[in-house]
Amino acid sequence: MHKVLSDNLSNNDKNLTTYLNLHSYRLARKNKVIFKNFNILIDGIIFVWILKLFGFVKVERNSFDMTSMAPKVFNKAINNKQSIYFVGAKPNVIDDTISNIRTEFQGLNICGFRHGYFGSKEEYKALLQEIKELKVNIVVCGMGTPLQEQLLIDLKNCGWDGKGYTCGGFLHQTADKIQYYPYLIDKYNLRGFYRMYDEPKLIKRYLISYPIALFLYVFDSLQYNFSKNRK
Repeated sequence: MHKVLSDNLSNNDKNLTTYLNLHSYRLARKNKVIFKNFNILIDGIIFVWILKLFGFVKVERNSFDMTSMAPKVFNKAINNKQSIYFVGAKPNVIDDTISNIRTEFQGLNICGFRHGYFGSKEEYKALLQEIKELKVNIVVCGMGTPLQEQLLIDLKNCGWDGKGYTCGGFLHQTADKIQYYPYLIDKYNLRGFYRMYDEPKLIKRYLISYPIALFLYVFDSLQYNFSKNRK
């Protein structure tokens, strides 16, 4: 996985973009082939610090939320008159999210949206066909890793030629209000602590999954460098 990360980190020549934090890195290791199709950006200040320690000196935090990439993507879509389709969150929740986005970004051409749960393969294929026929310019998908990445790849494979972004929990976070993180929380990089406060179910992820993922990344990095030096 270290080689996939090295080859695709901030590589802007791909139309699909995904965001990795330590939790999703752990999942990505089991789906390396999928991530070769993506421009990879780093979501999570801890992972940024770790990568810099391992030589990725130019890496910066990028997340698809209102503190980072989402406003850039939405405003660019407005300026370029591009259509956008959202997939993710739970039924009913996505309706509130889209309402908040429309209020904040007036002029954004949201040509469609739906929740991220599918009752059958036929329902899934119908969505792919709908997005293709609408000739959607941008798809934002928040279904969790690796489902969100797989959906964007499936769209590409069926003939859709737009740009795709994964967004993790952005769609459900934005259902209550457009600015999920309080100003000081964002300024001092305390977003992880805020998420544990707001979503206690994530405590296990931060306290257990993250340390395991950190160990795995260090292992992958050392293994990759050892193999490269032996050649």
